[in-house]
Amino acid sequence: MIRQLAPHVADLIAAGEVVERPASVVKELVENALDAGSSAVIVEVQRGGMGLIRVTDNGCGIAPEELPTAFLRHATSKLQGPEDLGRIGTLGFRGEALAAISAVSRVDILTRRREDAAGAALHLEGGIPGAVEDAGAPEGTTITVRDLFYNTPARLKFMRKDSAETAAANGLMQHLALSHPDVSFKFRKDGADALHTPGDGRLESAVYAALGRDFARSLVPVEGKGGDVTVSGFVTKPLQCRGSRSMQVFFVNGRFIKSQLLTAALEEGYRNQIMKGKFPGCVLAVTLPVELVDVNVHPAKTQVKFAQEQAVFDTVYHTVLDCLAAQGAPQPAAPAPEQVQNQRGDFFQSMDARTFRAQHTAPPARPASRPHPAWDSERPSASARLSDSASVVTYGAKRREPMPQEQRPLPKPPEKPRTFVPAIPRAQAEEVPGQRAIEPPKEEPWRIAGEVLRTYIICESGDGNVWLIDKHAAHERVNFDRMKAAQEPPMRQTLLQPAAVELGQMDKELLLENLPLLEEFGFSCEDFGGGTLLIREVPADIDAGDVQAVLEELAACLLMGRSLEERRESMLHTMACKAAIKGGWKSDPAELRVLVEKVQSGEVQYCPHGRPVAVKRTKYELEKMFKRA
Repeated sequence: MIRQLAPHVADLIAAGEVVERPASVVKELVENALDAGSSAVIVEVQRGGMGLIRVTDNGCGIAPEELPTAFLRHATSKLQGPEDLGRIGTLGFRGEALAAISAVSRVDILTRRREDAAGAALHLEGGIPGAVEDAGAPEGTTITVRDLFYNTPARLKFMRKDSAETAAANGLMQHLALSHPDVSFKFRKDGADALHTPGDGRLESAVYAALGRDFARSLVPVEGKGGDVTVSGFVTKPLQCRGSRSMQVFFVNGRFIKSQLLTAALEEGYRNQIMKGKFPGCVLAVTLPVELVDVNVHPAKTQVKFAQEQAVFDTVYHTVLDCLAAQGAPQPAAPAPEQVQNQRGDFFQSMDARTFRAQHTAPPARPASRPHPAWDSERPSASARLSDSASVVTYGAKRREPMPQEQRPLPKPPEKPRTFVPAIPRAQAEEVPGQRAIEPPKEEPWRIAGEVLRTYIICESGDGNVWLIDKHAAHERVNFDRMKAAQEPPMRQTLLQPAAVELGQMDKELLLENLPLLEEFGFSCEDFGGGTLLIREVPADIDAGDVQAVLEELAACLLMGRSLEERRESMLHTMACKAAIKGGWKSDPAELRVLVEKVQSGEVQYCPHGRPVAVKRTKYELEKMFKRA
């Protein structure tokens, strides 16, 4: 049977489309305050907004007789007729915000217009208004929302922790402050000030206050125009791009939006100028005639539709591209890949005993000059005699000093040509009476033929196959398996000077929400105010210079991972990648041998992200390529 829903049930359903979480309430109320012509807005939240949200502005206020009407659905002063839908210039326009908020909370409103001698107050509970009362009030409006979702437990159980909800509201306030630098914003969470912008009309001031000093210093101004589209704001320098898109902020006619079109145009302007896996940050304002943009395509009004998408794309792209070209001052040249040794230097280090003794126990060489070996091949080296008392090393092979019989080394077996047969089992080695058994050197069923592009190892196996092995992917898998199988907590390194890592507010709060998980993986972090984390300890596998990038990627992983196990595995992926040797580094042959051995044994086949570690080409395939088969 089809029947019409009760008005109260319909209101609750409609409220769910507008009010998703406390940050949604903050957004609707602050946008109303901006539409009212406010020059100062104060937002206070308690318990992430679940306990209390209070928004105070100095705008035009509401007439006492219109207060009950303001909380009716589809009641607004911003639209008069259908023709206004094609040229919306205000942030709010549907007339649903106050009705939706009041339907799922307890609301108190206090307001006064400039021309009124006294203010008016109204209390609503579950969308039901009380009587309008006279009250003393400053010019403007104050709306207090308490006990959000108290009458909708189905929505209440999906709320996140208070810290996460506070972070969402704080991030929203940052965006609103950036979109209106001429308005002074103050955000208080549980009695403490978290954001305060001067409202001096300068975008750089708002960026500095909302996103932090370090991010503000990484920006360069941009400004451009194409037809009816104007673009202005700031973008990051190519060398200071970040590990995620969390610092990309776009506005269209003063409205914060999320747009794949604008993101693609921005990143296209950076093509071939930033490293793979890095993303530019920006604060870009796009201005165009209101009739060329439709903001009525999403309930939260965070998505828009452009009438001339290509014109918008081209204007953003060329503005960014021209800015980067103008900033093209000579930069110090990066070292050639072959000059970059394994920067961490702790993956593998090989040294024979004689070299170690020569470096660590030999006395300093005499200042007197010594003939070059080529000039006197029979003269023994003094340093060599001092470095090894058991034998005397000469530069020629014509003469040896006598040695005591008991110190003479066993004769070495004649050197055999390298083959692809497995090593001879120890049980098959013959023992000579009165003499130690000589174990032949182990021969591997493969050999390393070389390395190309400082990234790929060329390996030839005994069955006639040629392998190309990605050393970064292989080492990444080795790290991942080792970390995942570890029974003990990872070793930590305490930083000599704690690192202050500046992140987006959402990323920072997400990491703080997962502090126990970070501690489990070797990070010691604490809140440093604003969007900054103070890092005191990091895992021993992570280079201290990579902390910023690692935390940005960890925040992105935590945002996508749902269960605790998924978040843990995502963090392992990131740490294994950052700790691995990189393509382009000059690697020690011993490093390459260890990696090839693990690949050839079948222990390593795919990197943690699923990419193949090695590619095989058979002898037949190679001969066919050269028309030999």
